[in-house]
Parts: sequence; structure tokens; C-alpha cells
Amino acid sequence: MLKQNYPIVWDLERFFRGGSSSSELREHLDKVKEKLEKFEINVKEIVVPASAQESNQIRQIIEELKDVAVHLAEAGAVIGCYLAQDTTDKKATLLQGEVGSLYARLSSLMITIQQALSKTESTVWEELLNTDELTPFKFILNEWREQASKMLSEKEEDLITTLEVDGYDAWGQLYNMLVGDIHIKMTIDGEERILSVGQADNLSSSDNAEIRKNSFEALESVWTEKEEIFAKTLNHLAGFRLATYKKRGWESVLEEPLAINRMKQDTLDAMWGAISKNKAPFVEYLNRKSEMLGEKAMHWYNLDAPISTSTEKMEFQQGAEFILKHFKEFGPKLEAFSRNAFENGWIEAEDRPNKRPGGFCTGMPVSEESRIFMTYSGSMSNVSTLAHELGHAFHSYALRPVHWMNRRYAMGVAETASTFAEMIVADASVREAKSKEEKIALLEDKIQRSVAFFMNIHARFLFETRFYEERKDGIVSANRLNELMEEAQREAYGDALDTVHPHFWASKLHFYITGVPFYNFPYTFGYLFSLSIYSKAKEEGSGFEEKYIALLQDTAVMSVEDLAMKHLQEDITKEAFWKKGIDLCIQDVEEFLQLTNTKG
Repeated sequence: MLKQNYPIVWDLERFFRGGSSSSELREHLDKVKEKLEKFEINVKEIVVPASAQESNQIRQIIEELKDVAVHLAEAGAVIGCYLAQDTTDKKATLLQGEVGSLYARLSSLMITIQQALSKTESTVWEELLNTDELTPFKFILNEWREQASKMLSEKEEDLITTLEVDGYDAWGQLYNMLVGDIHIKMTIDGEERILSVGQADNLSSSDNAEIRKNSFEALESVWTEKEEIFAKTLNHLAGFRLATYKKRGWESVLEEPLAINRMKQDTLDAMWGAISKNKAPFVEYLNRKSEMLGEKAMHWYNLDAPISTSTEKMEFQQGAEFILKHFKEFGPKLEAFSRNAFENGWIEAEDRPNKRPGGFCTGMPVSEESRIFMTYSGSMSNVSTLAHELGHAFHSYALRPVHWMNRRYAMGVAETASTFAEMIVADASVREAKSKEEKIALLEDKIQRSVAFFMNIHARFLFETRFYEERKDGIVSANRLNELMEEAQREAYGDALDTVHPHFWASKLHFYITGVPFYNFPYTFGYLFSLSIYSKAKEEGSGFEEKYIALLQDTAVMSVEDLAMKHLQEDITKEAFWKKGIDLCIQDVEEFLQLTNTKG
């Protein structure tokens, strides 16, 4: 069999030829504007439904909304890819602003539609939802009606949406520009190099202790130097959000993120409660890792340090084949889908300057394709990240037969599909370890993910909830942000850390994303939720793939509590559910501690 040579740079020409200067993209955006203008005229004529006979008109509005939304999303996703691959692409920055303005107009129309539907008399509403035209959208339409009941008047919400472009979203875009302009000078192997933030971040997993420490200190120095502007950005972004909440009468900063994630407060409390009560094994793991690294205590810059050089680097081609091999063991559809993604340039993996840090998967709903972004350097962690993003893409693929209205799943369940795919690969790597040393290293890679979700993400959640409470009383200084971050990290890591990362609030993009507030707890939810699904998959074998796809297709049409009850027969508002997933992670820790016990 010939060795496959998968491209490591994605193909964006498939959508619009010519990059951010594309005439095809310009033509596409102009057509979107035309569609939007026509839709604006039609929405202005919408009236409060008086009978079930008006179901056809509502269905027509839904179809027009879909047409505008998917074409706008196609352009927005591609432009986002342009900026991710080259943070110096000024034309893409301008286009992103243009798309943001169009989204604001579309959001205003959504509010108008929701307000009209919310005023529908209850009996008429029930009759409408039972018509053939609207029954498929019952969950979403009820959700819209509920959302509208918690909003201000149509004019006030329209004003907020308009102001968001320059008074809210612009702060998030400013953050991306600021980070894109940062370059870190580092001496690596005697050679002076200029690194982007993403490249310098990748050095946190270097097998050279000096490089890890130096890169951390170089980054921390940059964040310290620019802390005032990052503090200003975060404060104003949060200030806009809090002012909006206050006007709407929302007391809790968690009301919006919980609604977005279709989750009850009881579920969130149960999850963090179970995690907080079961951190001791993970603290013990961190202490053991420190010993293995020759340190008395854990430093932040050693959290991602490899404890062994016994795991070989995997070239991109090898990593791809490893993923495909084990996806196939789960099911043929996941493997075939992922192979297509590798073969047809859906993945941007090259390590080069001016790329933004991190990784993501974005969907192009018109083309029904996805694109995956990351910087691949050959570690098993990179292989897991690649599998993670392919899981996101497969989720979109599973939803292809479903109407657009019923594809809009929340972040928590989005992270479920990605983490599920990641686990397939992580488990396989441990099973196939060629030696005790390699097994230890690969087990540790798995445990690192548990630490990330139970400790790192928890620290982000603790920081953000406390920051927002203090922000209600006024601007929070950069120094205070550092204190809040340190307190959160020490608490979340169970006092296992010696040195912490006080400027983590400045370095982490997730705090500056305006589209999704509290971009943290859904990761942990997805991780533990996927553990339950993964456990079921192992029990049932290859026949589980169709059940898995059925679960994914329900992710946007019910609450997470109902999804768990329907597909897993579990009550996720109870700590007992979350404890079962945590116990599986603790088993990895116990095996690691046993394998690394040098005291007999």
C-alpha cells in the first residue's frame, strides 16, 4: 500500500478563490446583503399570529432566515480562517468587521421575530406548534419564545445589538489584533528565533526544562508589559455585558451561558461539586510528576512538561494514519469522514509564523464542509488535538440530514463529540504502548487532560465568576486581576502549585470571546459527558456508531438533561452521575502512580 501524503495546509480556495482579496468573496457578501435587505422588508411586515392557519407564513420566515444565515456563516467562517492563518491579513480584518455588522442586523431581525412569536396567545401557540409546518421546530420555537420573554422591548434590544458591533465585539477583535502583533524573541538550540504567541505557547511541552521556563517567562514578561491594555479590554468587554444584563433584569452572570448551553444551574453545581470533592488523586499526580522532574513542587511551566522522552514524535502523516486506524475500530462512518478531511485539505497544521495560537474547527454550512486549524509539532498532545477537532467536524457531518434550525447545538454538547473522538485516540495510544516508559508517558498525556478540565478550566470558571462580581462595582485593576487569577489557580489546583500564571487572564483568548460568555465550564461538561458515552460505546462495540449519530442529531433539539435521560438514562443534576466519570479518570491516575512508584 502506497504511503499517503496528506496536505498540511488547508484548502480555502475551494470556497472563494483569491483569499481576502477574492472577487468571488466580494460578490458573495454583496448577495448576502441583498438577501438580508429583502428579509428585513419581509420581517417588518410580520404580525403576531392569530391562528394556526398562519403556520405557512412562519415557515416561510424560517426558510428565509436559514438562507441568509447559512450564506453569512459561510463567509464569516472563511474570513475567520484567513485571519487565523495570517494574523497580519489587514483585508481580512476589515471583512470581519463587515460581517460583524451584517450579523448585528440579522440578530435584530431575530429579535423582531421572537418578539412577535412571544406575543402569540397561548392556545394559538400550541395549535401552531402542532401543524405539519412547525412541529419539527417545536423545541427551538419554544426556546425563542422563552428567550423573548426575558428581553427588553424590541427597540431597546435592537439598539443593544447595534451598539454591540463597536462597543462589544470590537473589544474581542482588538484582543486578537493585539495578540497577533506580539512577537517573542527566544534562543533555541543556540539560534535566535522570533516566535508568535502560538509558537511560544507550544514550547510549554518542550522536553528541555530551560526552554519551557524561558518561554513561560518571556510570555509572562510580554503580558506584564501590556497588562494595562489587556485589562482595559477585558473590563470594557465585561462592562458592556453586565450593563446589558442589568437592563434586562438578569441578576446572575450565569443566566446567559446556562441558557446558551441549555443547562440547569443544578447540573452545573452538581458537576463542580463532584469535581471539588475528588481532586486529591490529581494533586497526588502533580506531586509525583514534580518529583519525576526533579522539582520539590509543581511550577506552572512544568504542567505540560513531558516526563519521558520515550514517546516518539509523530509526523503529521503518521498522526493522521494513527487517528484513522482507531476511528475505524469505532465505526466506518467516522473513519471515512476523517479520511476525506485529510485527503481534501480540510486541515491547517503547518508550523509557521503569524498564525494565531490554539486550535479550532469551523463549519461552512453552504458547502457542507469543515476546516480545522492548529499548529502541529508532532507530540501525542497534537495528535489528540487533531482527533478532538475532527470530532467537532464529524458532529457537523452527522447533522447534515437535519434542518438548519435544528443544527444549532450548544457548546457543552459540541465539546462532547470532540472529546469523544479524542478519547478514542488517547486510549488507543496507551493500549499500544511498546514499553513501560512509553505507557507511563501516554497515561500521563491522558491524565493531563483530566487536570486541564478539572483544574485549569475550574480555575478559569472561578476567576471569571469572581471577576464579574467585582466588575459590577467598577473597573478591576490589572493588579487585582492578577490576584484573582492566582487565587483561582491555587484553589482549583488544590494548592499543588508552587509558581502560578497570574497573567493567564491576559493570555487566554477564551476570556475575550464575545459570542459565548463563560467559555469554560462547557469544556468540562463535554469531557465528563463524553466519558459516559465512551463507556457505553466500549460496552456495545462497533454497532454503537449509529446510536452515537442519533445522539448527536438530538444535541440541538433538547436540554442537556433531557439528552442524557433519553440516550444514557442518567440524571445529570445529581453528583453521582459526574462521580462515575471522574472515577474513570482516577483509575488512570492510580495506574500512573503504581507504574511510577520507585519505593517498591
